[in-house]
Amino acid sequence: MDIDTILELHDVTKIFHMGNMFSRLRITAVDHVSLSVGAGEIFGLAGESGCGKSTLARMILGFEEPTGGTITHRSKDGQPITGKKVWRTAGVQAVFQNPFETFNPLRQVERYFFETVHYFGLADNQDDALERIESVLEMVGMSYDAIAGRYPSEFSGGQLQRVSIARSLLSEPSLLIADEPVSMVDASIRMSIMNLFRDLVDNLGLGVVYITHDLATAHYVCDRIATMFRGNIVATGDVDKVLIDPKHPYVRLLRECIPEADPRKRWETKVQLSESDAEEYLRIGCKFAGRCPQVMEICRHETPQDIDVDGELVKCHLFRTDS
Repeated sequence: MDIDTILELHDVTKIFHMGNMFSRLRITAVDHVSLSVGAGEIFGLAGESGCGKSTLARMILGFEEPTGGTITHRSKDGQPITGKKVWRTAGVQAVFQNPFETFNPLRQVERYFFETVHYFGLADNQDDALERIESVLEMVGMSYDAIAGRYPSEFSGGQLQRVSIARSLLSEPSLLIADEPVSMVDASIRMSIMNLFRDLVDNLGLGVVYITHDLATAHYVCDRIATMFRGNIVATGDVDKVLIDPKHPYVRLLRECIPEADPRKRWETKVQLSESDAEEYLRIGCKFAGRCPQVMEICRHETPQDIDVDGELVKCHLFRTDS
């Protein structure tokens, strides 16, 4: 594990069983995924709903056990850590999609901060705890006075998401898992939340895994990105390489679904679910073969390998040099 790498996944697989004992299906929700995240970078994990990105996030957080492969975090003292509940020792925290579901509506928000300080043993007394809480709130542009005595419903979505981010910073994590962190806030303040993540990464040296289905926000905030389809990472690399000049047919179709500001240009949403999710997960060969406009016969019976195309890893038979 490289000294600057704070998260490394090697051949991580997750298999779920569906149905009853007489007709059980094995769904490989995450299929031999390997990736790494460095300190001081925002790594995007993008794809449509049902691609496996949230399952992968739960495994990184220790909420799900991988069926196979390894997930390694680097702790604050530089030691690699694997196994359950790595978030406590490795400094891994999460920011979730809906801040109003993160907090109990019947509890004052400040209680979550004091409980987190107590749980992680971050302060010796009330004054130290208050100083630490004030410090993280200032990092996100808020103050303790702004949250004291208030309930979640008394905040806007953007304010509460900032509060959620501040709470995640209390334990001084080395890695944040941000699962669709701006999809539930007003469009007018999404940019400020994304800029906040950028500032935290630049100023604190955090690593962030930014999970999203929105390629526009991913391109704005991420350094590198991996695009998932039906449990497979089909393209990985620098965000400009992957999204501005996409190589994989799936990423190209996703890219074409992003509307441009010019109203004279009309875009068709070409990515359509032609089969059920389960059928695509169970497909032999390339999972995207049923929708790919450039499908070849080999795609229907042979799983593609990762191929380096100008510094981008692409899982596609189109770029084979031995065929």
